[in-house]
Amino acid sequence: MGFVNTDRIFKEASTAKAAQAKLEQEFSKREKELVDLGASLKALVDKFEREAPTLSETQKNTRQKQLLEQDRDFQRKRREFQEDLNSRKNEELQQVLERANKVVKQVAEAEKYDVVLQEAVYISPKHDITDKVIKALNNNAK
Repeated sequence: MGFVNTDRIFKEASTAKAAQAKLEQEFSKREKELVDLGASLKALVDKFEREAPTLSETQKNTRQKQLLEQDRDFQRKRREFQEDLNSRKNEELQQVLERANKVVKQVAEAEKYDVVLQEAVYISPKHDITDKVIKALNNNAK
């Protein structure tokens, strides 16, 4: 019997690290744009709060509506970004998991394991083959 810790594979395998780097590169520009948009919106809110006492009621209402609209737009963009990121992350992790499962099968067959578990409440370290799987994954990636 053997055991594989998939969390460790997602953190330590070079294929998982490469997937993470790919995602960071793919989404870093959009993330920076969102951060900048959020900072810009906050600056506008701060400016409005400073100027509010000197504005007429009509001006206040107009600026509040504009700020509310900009905030909705920002929240929508942030939500879309998060959904896109999560979707891509799931795709990449699925690919890593598929590769890992192939390697687990290879290790299991080569070392004559009858069963390999991926989830367990407790496992004795002597049954943990995670290091072998990570090493094999990293060697296959090269």
